[in-house]
Amino acid sequence: MDERRREARAVVADVAHHSDHLIRLACNVLVQHGETDEEREDARILLVVVDARHPTRGNHRPDPEVGS
Repeated sequence: MDERRREARAVVADVAHHSDHLIRLACNVLVQHGETDEEREDARILLVVVDARHPTRGNHRPDPEVGS
């Protein structure tokens, strides 16, 4: 687990160079397994920020003209 936390911290420390997907994975690791309350809370906040960059994520509606 220490190695995963270390990798997650490296991703979070350099978010400008990683995909949103990888950032979300790293944040989820730190939310669940962070060593301190502060680390877990910071990861939760970063998840909110990343999700706010793409407000329609998860709200995909199928195109009505496709598959009719």
